[in-house]
Amino acid sequence: MSGGGTETPVACEAAQGGGGGGKKRDSLGTPGAAHLIIKDLGEIHSRLLDHRPVTQGEIRYFIKEFEEKRGLRELRVLENLKNIIEETNERMLPKCRETMQDGLEETLQKLQAANDSICRLQQREQEREKGNEGKRLLRDLGRWRSSARWTGTGLG
Repeated sequence: MSGGGTETPVACEAAQGGGGGGKKRDSLGTPGAAHLIIKDLGEIHSRLLDHRPVTQGEIRYFIKEFEEKRGLRELRVLENLKNIIEETNERMLPKCRETMQDGLEETLQKLQAANDSICRLQQREQEREKGNEGKRLLRDLGRWRSSARWTGTGLG
């Protein structure tokens, strides 16, 4: 196995007196057979102790399964979103528009009524101010006349 030049006799060969030999070696002792044994040992070693191919195969399988399941899950999520959007567009939006229109019309009527009330109040206030202004003018005119009489510069 070491690949060196000399071979040591196997225990069974030494017991049979093989070493100096007139007897033929077993088929295991030939150089071609040693190569086959080493090759077989390498394969056994790689299969038993080298887990890279198995691990890589498992990883590839896991990724394949994960992508398939994830793809299906994402497809279901997208279909659910599509259904929600369609339902919103077909059912919810018209209801919301109708409710909004009704609410806006009602609010507009209330605002118009409030605006009319404010306009009437402003007109009353302006009329009251005009009336008060006229009274002030008369009062001021009366004061002026009375003060003019006192001073002797009567105009009237």
